[in-house]
Amino acid sequence: LYQTIEIVEFNYYTTATWLPYETATTGPFSMISQGKQWGEKWQYGWFKGTVIVPAEYAGKRIELISDFGGESTIYVNGKLAGAKDYLHKVLPLSLQALPGEPFEIVAEVYAGHDRDLPVYGRSRVVAVHEEFYQFNIDLKALLQLRNGLEPSSLRVSEIDQCFLQLIAEMDWTAAGEGIEDMARTGRLIMKPLLDCVNGSTSPKLFMMGQSHLDIAWLWPMEETKRKIARTLSNQLSLLEEYPEYRYVQSQPYLLQLTKALYPELYARIKRYVAEGRIILEGGMWVEPDTNIPSGESLIRQFLYGKRFFHEEFGVDNQLLWLPDVFGYSGNLPQIMQKCGIDYFATVKMFQTYDNIAAPFPFNTFTWEGIDGSEVLVHLLDYGIYPNPADVSYAINQWKERVQQEGISSRLVQFGYGDGGGGANRDDLEFLRRMTNLEGVPQTVITSPITYFEDLQERGVPDARYVGELYYPAHRGTLTSQAKMKQGNRRSEFALREVELWNALSARSGKLTYPKAQVDDLWRKLLMLQFHDILPGTSITRVHEEAEKAFGEVLQSAELLIQEATTALTDRSDQGVTLFNSLAWERTDVIELPVSYSGAKYANGESLTIQAQQDRLLARVTVPSMGYLSLYPADNVKTGIAVNIVKSVNTVKAATNSLENQWLKVSLNEYGEIISIYDKQTNSEWLNGLGNRFLLYQDTPSNFDAWEIDRRYAAAGVELEEPASLTVIAEGPLYAAIRVERIINHSTLVQEIRLDADGRSVEFHTVVDWKEKHKLLKVGFDLNLHTTESLNEIQFGYIKRPNHASRKHDADQYEVSQHKWSAMVEGDRCFSLLNDCKYGLNVEGTRMNLTLLRAPTWPDERADEGRHEFTYAIHTWNEGFMSNPVVREAYELNCQMLVVPGIVEQSSELLTFDRANIVIDTVKLAEDGSGDLIVRSYESKGAAVRCMLTVGFDIETACVTDMLEEGSVEELQESTFSNKIALSFTSFEVKTIRISPRIVRSL
Repeated sequence: LYQTIEIVEFNYYTTATWLPYETATTGPFSMISQGKQWGEKWQYGWFKGTVIVPAEYAGKRIELISDFGGESTIYVNGKLAGAKDYLHKVLPLSLQALPGEPFEIVAEVYAGHDRDLPVYGRSRVVAVHEEFYQFNIDLKALLQLRNGLEPSSLRVSEIDQCFLQLIAEMDWTAAGEGIEDMARTGRLIMKPLLDCVNGSTSPKLFMMGQSHLDIAWLWPMEETKRKIARTLSNQLSLLEEYPEYRYVQSQPYLLQLTKALYPELYARIKRYVAEGRIILEGGMWVEPDTNIPSGESLIRQFLYGKRFFHEEFGVDNQLLWLPDVFGYSGNLPQIMQKCGIDYFATVKMFQTYDNIAAPFPFNTFTWEGIDGSEVLVHLLDYGIYPNPADVSYAINQWKERVQQEGISSRLVQFGYGDGGGGANRDDLEFLRRMTNLEGVPQTVITSPITYFEDLQERGVPDARYVGELYYPAHRGTLTSQAKMKQGNRRSEFALREVELWNALSARSGKLTYPKAQVDDLWRKLLMLQFHDILPGTSITRVHEEAEKAFGEVLQSAELLIQEATTALTDRSDQGVTLFNSLAWERTDVIELPVSYSGAKYANGESLTIQAQQDRLLARVTVPSMGYLSLYPADNVKTGIAVNIVKSVNTVKAATNSLENQWLKVSLNEYGEIISIYDKQTNSEWLNGLGNRFLLYQDTPSNFDAWEIDRRYAAAGVELEEPASLTVIAEGPLYAAIRVERIINHSTLVQEIRLDADGRSVEFHTVVDWKEKHKLLKVGFDLNLHTTESLNEIQFGYIKRPNHASRKHDADQYEVSQHKWSAMVEGDRCFSLLNDCKYGLNVEGTRMNLTLLRAPTWPDERADEGRHEFTYAIHTWNEGFMSNPVVREAYELNCQMLVVPGIVEQSSELLTFDRANIVIDTVKLAEDGSGDLIVRSYESKGAAVRCMLTVGFDIETACVTDMLEEGSVEELQESTFSNKIALSFTSFEVKTIRISPRIVRSL
């Protein structure tokens, strides 16, 4: 295939940091000899050499075959020309200069981190025997076609005759230029068979060129900076050579990186986007996990993703493309619809390994979410690894569809992915032959939107799927790398506080809304929600860097919260102000400065205080989305109305029990609960043990960090060491017992806490985790009979079976949740709450919250060390609709703020008159108008009419889409100028835009 023209000699040096090309080319280059091992782990080598191709090679295809020892980003004459990776072995030089002119070749090469150090090999410039290359593609196309057809068909017989003719008539001893003559002869023999076309009933494949790139996974973010440059430069080279090629790029974050690091490359990309040949279609900022992020996070993925593509390229996305994500939330259709996304596509549902019992039944269908919203979906067959667009691939894409009736077309991706890369020259050559080749589905390279539009013209199949797209694999991703989950939950709630208090401060004229900083923090968090970072399936370095990044988001958010809340107080030392960001009047126990032992409300009434070691605690009530000041005993301002909450009940503790007016909780010597007795109904909540720690061997058959095998429950580890139990608090506000025990090689310290007036028991837990291949759960065996559990997801909940009656039920042996899960029997409701745990299983009467794992690949130290988290149980006897579990879960995750300084009067910003309506987000509008955006949702699955009360006069109000664009529902003010009447359907999310009335002086 190749004629060597010249061996290229290179000089090199190494660096540990990213360098722009202009700086890199001035580095300290020195000679390197073939066979030399170079660099160190995580380093990059810069190589530079020059070659002149003799003029006699004019008109031939000239290519560089390089061997630096690793993936390479290659510049030719100062221009980023392409890359060397696993499926891109050669770089076309004839596109960069003419023979007789010098080619200066500069390469940045990754030394790697998970294998031996690279060895510098031989690089050469070659001339391609082009006719022979084309002969090879022709021959492979016919051979693959023959092997993909029914052996007895006429088409196979004719292809066999053609092959016999090739063997008979070709000069197989040809060499040199004779190779080209031989190839021409062979191509003439094969041409009639390659010219045969399909009939009228041939299916059609809409081919989508892609290059799925994990932002971090088995490589760090530093390497992704190079991978996107390699990928895009290779794809630009193909676009230049093949006018029919169309390439899809889905992640705005990667193009933002390109803009910042490779401006010349970015300018070329913009040109091809304008021509319609690079198709920007994906919807979200990155391709995130959709089980773990909050509903607001998913909305922001669309907000920032669509905004970037629109502002930079003038395009608007219609497709959510998530090829490699581990299950899809049941409320995603509503979020998609209200973010202007019409279509959804993925490949992941069919890659399920050995952990599946019920394969997914459809390729093309209408997906209905938990609120009734619908979107059109196509599931591609799995293939984010090498997807060669050859004849075999095309035939199999049709043969392997699971939906045998009702469809006549499919959307098919091609091009190497996971680490980026994309299509190569072979793919485009095969596609030229396959356009309408008899025996192969028709193919067309196009935008995925064209496929969906064509599908709607042909007729959408009757297939419908309701609820979540549960992915029956990778269940361990709900738990692996616990610090990723905790960082995500805390960051989401921190940004919620940032936006609320800064919006209130800005509306009050106290400070300028920090829009640029808020945007920056959101984009950082959205990147960390990428589907191999947040699920915990990357190498050690990725998670170490992510943990640091979560910390930076939290630190910056806390500063913005502090600035906003301080601006709302008088900044004096006369008292402290309590800030409640939740949209209901909230009563809770807070910690005060120790000097406030005699603290009072503004009217002089004393607080109920409990001293606990070196902490001072008080129970207070603060207005809905508002604030309230407290004063030291000697500095009370009277005449200001406040809410007063006195603890009139008592709570008792012994080494084996906690008791208040509602519950008596009894423990055994292991710190396990043997009874939760309900005094209200004289009934028992447990059928066995509660707060029982369950340890299992956890050795998945494949994909260590990703999987929990279905057989894990048979591999329990006995925990025989009794616990040490100590009463550590007993006062007017709450009582608590400390439990200290050994969990295999790990230690656990837990504070079990019961409030005087509560129906919840909290478990504040610290684990020093020292396990390998172990799975830790905590279980509650309940005295309830039901056939399902309720698990919170984004903006609602989903019902899942607690039995294995059908194969699909049996597959759901580990499921996702957000802040709570519940089991309901009539009016009796038992709920399990958490502050950072996303995985659990519910089997019969047992609810088991998944706490920690200990996989060793791809991070050999996953989850080692100290973990601190809280979970809680909540009991209720008055029906699910009145059950305050949603509010309890928010309160567990969202602490009231205590800020130095006072306000003269308490404030209430927003509140609904119906408890099942939750205000999740309050922010200023994206357009800079100063309007208030209020994101609310119905949380219990029940339609309701309600009233929103606003703490200021309203000029206008409307319901917009989730991107704050347009008015989808005009709202009429009621008789009062600060109230809005609303109607919510089951699980409906409303984005309400409120313009405050400005009072102008005469």
